[in-house]
Amino acid sequence: MVAAAFIGPGTVTTATLSGAGYGYTLLWAVLFSTLATILLQEMAARLGVAGQMGLGEAIRSKISSPWARIVAFGLVLAAILGGNMAYEAGNLTGAVLGFNQWQWHIGLMRFSPLLLLIGLIAFLLLYSGRYRTIERFLVLLVGTMSIVFFASALLLSPDWGEILKGLFLPALPEKSLLVVVGLIGTTIVPYNLFLHASTASKRWQDPAQLRAARWDTVISVSVGGLITMAIVITAAAALHSTGQTVENAGDLARQLQPLLGDWAPTFLALGFLAAGLSSSITAPLAAAFATAGVLGWPADLRSGRFRLIWMIVLCVGIVFALIGFKPILVILFAQVANGMLLPVIVGFLLWVMNDRKLLGKHINTTTLNILGLVVLLVALGLGMKGVITALF
Repeated sequence: MVAAAFIGPGTVTTATLSGAGYGYTLLWAVLFSTLATILLQEMAARLGVAGQMGLGEAIRSKISSPWARIVAFGLVLAAILGGNMAYEAGNLTGAVLGFNQWQWHIGLMRFSPLLLLIGLIAFLLLYSGRYRTIERFLVLLVGTMSIVFFASALLLSPDWGEILKGLFLPALPEKSLLVVVGLIGTTIVPYNLFLHASTASKRWQDPAQLRAARWDTVISVSVGGLITMAIVITAAAALHSTGQTVENAGDLARQLQPLLGDWAPTFLALGFLAAGLSSSITAPLAAAFATAGVLGWPADLRSGRFRLIWMIVLCVGIVFALIGFKPILVILFAQVANGMLLPVIVGFLLWVMNDRKLLGKHINTTTLNILGLVVLLVALGLGMKGVITALF
């Protein structure tokens, strides 16, 4: 679920721009963000398995001051519930990126009927309330993305020496800072920490299963990171090497035509479809888990209040996508809120993961705390940069 959540249209576009603009140079940022995500998501999974609670519930249990709760709850709800409504429109729009030829015209409005189909699929899966069914469908989507983007990268015969250099020799070319922020920010996502802790508590009920939960986290997030790297490599080999500019991820299809012929647009369209559909399912689900946790509602996939939250997020996203509305102000607000929220959530996660009453012998080790603090400082820097960028 976590891998499916962070590989969305935003990640595809940011990775494409990175490869097209800077070649293999910024692969180190993807590697760092993948390792940092594994670190944080392992903590979230451990909280769910050993503590049998989600991150939202942990916030309620650890913060006793009414005013502190109001501030914390307000920030979480604004960034995750409000932000995911805006991002959902982008997920749905990105899912049909490769199918622009299938459009309906109603007056001045133009939209793809696939939006309605994708929205319906997301609705039915979430309404089923079956965790395993949702998870297996997302595994299918991540598998599709893996095949499409790995094959795209390999078909272009990239320079492996330059790839290794980009991975292990960090460099910051001129005007690349915002792209680095984007690559890291689309991978280390606050709402995934809520999603992972809550779903882990439902999948594993025995602390003895922590080993399985850790391997699940490492493998899944690593696959997600490799997909992002594959997109960067594809764009670098197809676009940067020829000096061509790129406006969106769809421009990649033209560069694959010599290898795939007329199948190139359809081939990449499947990758975009999988990325958009997977995120359009996980974003409403994460918003529901976070909201239920901080408000003290049962995090039951079949409860009425839980369903109401994800329905609102999904429906608002569908409406925004259908009418072509670009909720720029809402997204900017969400970026500001998420920029403030990420270091707060990382700090809070570290606090919780050192609570022996809650986790017993499964608290963080000193090494994990040090690594977590490093990620916290990076998150703080990214948060400040994100807020400044969004505002100015």
